[in-house]
Amino acid sequence: MATEVQAQPEVSLAKFTLYFLKLGCIGFGGPIALVGYMQKNLVDERKWISQEDYLNGLAFSQLAPGPLAAQLAMYLGFVRAGFVGATIVGAAFILPSFLMVLAIGKAYVSFGGTRIISALFYGIGAAVIAIIARSAMKLVKTSIKKDKLLWAVFLVLGVSTAITEKEIVWLFLAGGLLVMIARTDFSAWKRQTSMFSLMPSVTGILSTTGPLFVFFLKSSLFVFGSGLAIVPFLHGGVVQEHHWLTETQFLDAVAVAMITPGPVVITVAFIGYLVSGIAGACAAALGVFLPVYLFVVVIGPFYQRFSGNTQVRAFVQGVTAAATGAIAGAVVVLGKHSIHDYWTVGIAVTTLLILMKWKVPEPIIILVSGLLGVAIRLR
Repeated sequence: MATEVQAQPEVSLAKFTLYFLKLGCIGFGGPIALVGYMQKNLVDERKWISQEDYLNGLAFSQLAPGPLAAQLAMYLGFVRAGFVGATIVGAAFILPSFLMVLAIGKAYVSFGGTRIISALFYGIGAAVIAIIARSAMKLVKTSIKKDKLLWAVFLVLGVSTAITEKEIVWLFLAGGLLVMIARTDFSAWKRQTSMFSLMPSVTGILSTTGPLFVFFLKSSLFVFGSGLAIVPFLHGGVVQEHHWLTETQFLDAVAVAMITPGPVVITVAFIGYLVSGIAGACAAALGVFLPVYLFVVVIGPFYQRFSGNTQVRAFVQGVTAAATGAIAGAVVVLGKHSIHDYWTVGIAVTTLLILMKWKVPEPIIILVSGLLGVAIRLR
């Protein structure tokens, strides 16, 4: 069995990087689909990565904060070629969707006021609500299941997000700590090492993009698993606290992430572009992905030391339940601004039913919903 899964060390870094560049160009379907492609292509078919390294990377990516697919890509790059591999592979995976988002952002700024663009996002906005709702339902099944304590954390965050319409960071931390305290044996506590001590310094950034960088850096530290976990954080900060975008623009930004391949959190580049052009897009993307990279290259080599740490796992379970609840609450908040007539109700409900019954690619749903919006608004 060991022979079957053994990685082939002779594969070049260039070839390895080219694979992730391609995946970044055509990898639709969200984080679960993307990590599935990596296992199928790199482990099962090409055997460039051993099954053990892949599973270690997947577990690490689920434990550490950051978007799952991007973190796993960087981890596998680190396995193949250390710091250089993590850097090049991560850039190759993220760059295609980043450039696509820049192009869409430019078109949005140039033509966003036209009737046809408004009509497109009229339909797309309703579909996005259903997609987010479906993602929350999946997370409930996979991470909360029938666990009463996690359900309690989920409900508290869902209700608080729906009522306050913004993220409450201390509730996320409280959820993680509550589950950790309830489920761990503190007799072994002093033998463990904390992993939550990385806060990269920020220097030399212009005042216009500095707040963007800092805000998105903080947001990325509360993304566990699904990239959509960042949506409630972004909504509270981008729309309500800083007033960088309107409700409609924010929902459009989430929609843009749905129609581009690669990590869902690339929506931050679109937000950054609307706020401060290309510089803003770069600052936002750097803020989100820099902590991911640092966790991989700094904490990754020591992963085995804390991989079995019950405190860490319990904390992550609690934060994940909190993030799932916040996503559910965000459905209510965003739905108030995008579902406002019979047509949008119909699009949202139909989209949800389709997603629950069939595995239809999200870009196709977004495209059809946009065309429906044009047909309804411009009839």
